[in-house]
Amino acid sequence: MFNLLEIARKGMRALVGFGAVVGLAACDVDLSQVGLPGGENASGDSVTVALLVPYGSASAGDDAVARSLENAARLAAKDLGKGSVNIKVYNTAGQAGIAAEMADKAAADGADVILGPLRADAANAAAVAVADNNLNVLAFSNNTSIAGGNLFVLGNTFDNIASRLLSYAGSQGRTRIVVVYPNTPVGQIARSSIVRASAGTSVSVVGDGAFDFSEEGIVEAVPKIASTIQSSGATAVMMTSDSTGALPILAQLLPEQGVNPSVTKYLGLARWDIFQQTLALPGLQGGWFALPDPSASAQFKSRYEAAYGSAPHLLAALAYDGVAAIGSLSSRGRAPSSANLTQNSGFAGANGVFRLRPNGTIQRALAIAQVTNSQVQIIDPAPKNFRRGGF
Repeated sequence: MFNLLEIARKGMRALVGFGAVVGLAACDVDLSQVGLPGGENASGDSVTVALLVPYGSASAGDDAVARSLENAARLAAKDLGKGSVNIKVYNTAGQAGIAAEMADKAAADGADVILGPLRADAANAAAVAVADNNLNVLAFSNNTSIAGGNLFVLGNTFDNIASRLLSYAGSQGRTRIVVVYPNTPVGQIARSSIVRASAGTSVSVVGDGAFDFSEEGIVEAVPKIASTIQSSGATAVMMTSDSTGALPILAQLLPEQGVNPSVTKYLGLARWDIFQQTLALPGLQGGWFALPDPSASAQFKSRYEAAYGSAPHLLAALAYDGVAAIGSLSSRGRAPSSANLTQNSGFAGANGVFRLRPNGTIQRALAIAQVTNSQVQIIDPAPKNFRRGGF
């Protein structure tokens, strides 16, 4: 049996972050041109980006995340060319109060836009602090509850992932799903995102499979969840848990309870390719999950490693994207205003194309992957622009 207590501790640490190009023009750019420099700023004016990152935080690993975010931001600025973007770093120590102070200082220093902070509470505090300064905040959070006004989230959201997965599932005839999620705040948020996403597709949520987030809670709930899946006529089961949470146990126990993956398609709201051992789980063979454009991600990773000698943190691409969008506007003489940041054509990013919406949320182009023989197989590529479906 898996050691869920250790898994839970890791999962809770990960959940704190929740609320957690290389073409540089609009998203009509061919991403095969990734890595080409943007050239000097045509307008002759540099835009100043205040980068708020958690240097000095008491949380283990925050300094490493901050360094990776800063590196990615500077890589984007270099790609844009001389005179496009000036980056000034402000340390938040991972605290909301300090983030608000640093946002105020950035405004006083003449910043044109704020990139960061990392977590939802700090991002919200920073945005409130500069709301009267007409400054937009592009946060690294994926918590849509804080989005709106002058605050945009850059992180890939549950709503975005669920919409992409359910749209594809519906196109393949998988139109009846049961949602399996933990009875935790994030589990409830994930479940609500799936329900909202289903409204724009041919997919219906026909049942819930909730469980208490403990080893005993999952084991006790699995027979009832399996019964719900079977009695509802579900053609797919959407699991919100990731590899550091309940996913390994669910992928083992649900098939043992008769939920055959070859009959009922397993879908994952979380990425299954972070740990190779997850892809080997028998219950996930043939299952689907969404991930960023692999070709764009690989090119960004390669260029980051060449520049800094190590792999980027998973969140580093968000900093690149923020600078890329801001710099793309600046190179055309456009300010990082809400109207300009939410241009419908979007931008090309380190993980593929994306666009910011007027309500502060984000849409990212995602690929659909299938687990085949314990390997990732792309079965529906990420869109290259916003002219085709899947968004």
